[in-house]
Amino acid sequence: MAGEKKALVFKGIAASPGIAGGPVYQLEARELKLPTHRLSPEKVPEEIAAFQRALEETGRQLEAIKQRVAREIGEDKAAIFGAHQLVLQDPALVDEVEKRIRQGTNGAQAIAAVASELAEMLAQLEDEYLRERAGDIRDVGERILRNFLGVAEASLAHLQEPVVVFARDLTPSETAQLRPDRVLAFATIAGGRTSHVAIMARSLEIPAVVGLGEKVAAALPGAREAIIDGTRGEVILNPTPADWAEYRERKERYQEYNRRLVSLGELPAQTPDGHRVELYANIASPADLPGVEKVNAEGIGLFRTEFLYMDRNSLPTEEEQFQAYREVVERLAPRPVIIRTLDIGGDKDLPYLNLTREVNPFLGWRALRYCLDRPDVFKVQLAAILRASAYGTIRLMFPMIISVEEVRRARAVLAEVKEELDRRGEAYDDRMPVGVMIETPGAALTADILAREVDFFSIGTNDLIQYSLAVDRGNERVSHLFETFHPGVLRLIKGVVDAGHGAGIPVYMCGEMAGEVLATPLLLGFGLDELSMSPSSLPRVKQVIRSLSWRDARQMANHALGLNTAGEIKAYMERCLGNLKLD
Repeated sequence: MAGEKKALVFKGIAASPGIAGGPVYQLEARELKLPTHRLSPEKVPEEIAAFQRALEETGRQLEAIKQRVAREIGEDKAAIFGAHQLVLQDPALVDEVEKRIRQGTNGAQAIAAVASELAEMLAQLEDEYLRERAGDIRDVGERILRNFLGVAEASLAHLQEPVVVFARDLTPSETAQLRPDRVLAFATIAGGRTSHVAIMARSLEIPAVVGLGEKVAAALPGAREAIIDGTRGEVILNPTPADWAEYRERKERYQEYNRRLVSLGELPAQTPDGHRVELYANIASPADLPGVEKVNAEGIGLFRTEFLYMDRNSLPTEEEQFQAYREVVERLAPRPVIIRTLDIGGDKDLPYLNLTREVNPFLGWRALRYCLDRPDVFKVQLAAILRASAYGTIRLMFPMIISVEEVRRARAVLAEVKEELDRRGEAYDDRMPVGVMIETPGAALTADILAREVDFFSIGTNDLIQYSLAVDRGNERVSHLFETFHPGVLRLIKGVVDAGHGAGIPVYMCGEMAGEVLATPLLLGFGLDELSMSPSSLPRVKQVIRSLSWRDARQMANHALGLNTAGEIKAYMERCLGNLKLD
């Protein structure tokens, strides 16, 4: 068409799959006006106290965000904000800010300078993962600064109409505010695929392209509409009618691919040569059930009960817990629901319990250790779970096991609760299966012994990897070493499966690895009986299982176990999946 203005096309990094188009909304950079005065010596204590108050307020805000993200997006994504909380205790930040205040720099200038310097130091590193953590430092630093100055944070919560969001970079805090019904897609000038923003976008299923560069920034002021293809990593500003026509065609193809995935919902997760695997979903509360039902999960492989204890000022009563468990069990019946007993401590703190701050909480008083020391809390939960078992199929699971002694103590408490319910005349399933999570090296290496004490295993890969590799996944300095495909991790998993099957009990997996498509052929080849994951991951995992023979999966798994590095294993698995032509 004569005179038609040409669209501008930019390539970036494909961060979250999908394609969407609509009006442009540009999130402006948030400039804070900083005071420039120097401090007199008598003002130093007051300024340090104000800084400490800002840290405390930031900690409260991050805890609230973490708990909301855990409920609405997923526990693994909430760990991002647990890592942010650790920044507030980092001497590289806290001590340096206080040092500069004592030297006469006002608090706002000190906070801004130290956070900027730490972020810049990370941004200069060669490792991509560590470079992306610079954005997290900036996010935390800005939040501290806003709290210090008493300035409200920027928000995307006010959006009324669906838009395509552009920003220099979105912080994890801002991404947590995104709602798929208001944000069609987003694009950023900075950022990478491993950034926490990209990870959260994939969980929210919002198409995203990151790392577009400065040319986009120059073009944005005149842009009214945009198309974002998060699968190709492409952005079109001011699309022409021809661009819109191609967009609709590409979107239809993408939706058809997703429809094919959804159409698998009624079909079993079974290989072409007849090997069957059960696919379950992970949930935190009854509010998660619509997503479970949408993908037709065969059960709940992990009910994270600690979220019933959050966002409140006191412990939930037996009746409150019973009603929540019953709702899930009745809606899923006759499908099974695996309920994990309370797992607090580590990165999950409940202020009203007044847990003592520990130097290394992941190795401390958490999960079953806490429950065995607090039978008053433990028995209330067990009673609620047992009562709910009368309304459907429940399997009970104890977390953080390291020994047979712990299993026996936990089962003894369960027996006491059964006797109490008998005296009360309450109904329950006396044959309810009892299993344990295998998430410590000690449990994995003695799985043959533990298997004689329980009815099933469920492998929790998040902690198993963390403990096996001595990597705190919430520690920004080492979390890039958290490697799912580490040969040692794979050998532990294979050993647990063999030990469980050798004792005649099923072996499940409920950690994040269960929903990782690249790992599906390995887990299939290892012989896992059930995989439990985020509902959004289930269709793609099922597609892989239905596209790959069990014979080939076993060969792939055996070959992978013979490779030397995680990089070699991942490259091999990428080639294997590429040969399946899943798209």
